Amino acid sequence: MLEVRNLSVEFRSRAGVSYAVTDVSFDVKQGETLGIVGESGSGKSVTCSALMGLLPKPPAYIPGCAQALFEGEDLLKMPEKQLSKWRGSKISMIFQDPMTSLNPCMTIGDQVAEPLVIHRNMKWKEARALAIEELARVGIPDPEKRAKAYPHEFSGGMRQRVMIAMALITRPQLLIADEPTTALDVTVQKQVLDLLRARQEELGTAIILITHDLGVVRQYAHRIQVMYAGSILESAPAEELLKHPLHAYTRALMASIPSTHAKGTRLQTIPGLPPTLREPVSACTFRPRNTIGDPALCLTDRIPELIESTPGHFVRNCPGCLK
Repeated sequence: MLEVRNLSVEFRSRAGVSYAVTDVSFDVKQGETLGIVGESGSGKSVTCSALMGLLPKPPAYIPGCAQALFEGEDLLKMPEKQLSKWRGSKISMIFQDPMTSLNPCMTIGDQVAEPLVIHRNMKWKEARALAIEELARVGIPDPEKRAKAYPHEFSGGMRQRVMIAMALITRPQLLIADEPTTALDVTVQKQVLDLLRARQEELGTAIILITHDLGVVRQYAHRIQVMYAGSILESAPAEELLKHPLHAYTRALMASIPSTHAKGTRLQTIPGLPPTLREPVSACTFRPRNTIGDPALCLTDRIPELIESTPGHFVRNCPGCLK
């Protein structure tokens, strides 16, 4: 359904250039959930915002060699008028914070109905009726009454359900969920993710699930790709990657999951901070923080190549980072 090839994103300003994403390639199949994991600043959200045409240009710059083919058409070179028709119709996005993403001056019902008015040319009355049905599907109690309420009258979990209703009401082929469970407690987080999976099975929608929580992708993703410093370090089917992680960064992430530690033991951490990416990547980016592998063997003269270690399992071929 979606083929991304050689995607790079730079932010150019008076202070210099930030190389936010470097040479990212991946595919998403119909009905599949691709989990993209990594620390804050690893390039997860920037990658998907670039696909949606949501990055301001300038300062964002995407080199011409990049491609993002969706239904055979390149999203990165598509005219803005056509892309705006596809955005919210064929491709939808759930943003991190529903409180800042929802319009505080519009009722919930109108906001859920609006995509149908814009993309399906429906009358407001018909669109509002369908919006109430969609709110019921995502578990909003008493949807007719709640459709007349405003975002501030909803809890965080309910606002996230509204965002899911808005994203899915047009029946998109691809849904990008950018950390949809941020700031939600564990119970509500599971409810929201179960809801996404149920609607995916009903509609056949492909999902890109962006998160920093390996516990989430463990349960909901079919495939996982691990990003660090704007690049993909490892990519594999979910079960394969979680059972046989190869890259030192992936292993460090998995070791830092609290649930894997005995009560009272010290949590595993990754020392230091990710690179600032003020210079083009020219070596192993994880070398300064590598405590699981052998940093003395990390490549310093070139970028480690992304190789297929076993069928479907890709990893950066850095001697200091591999088992």
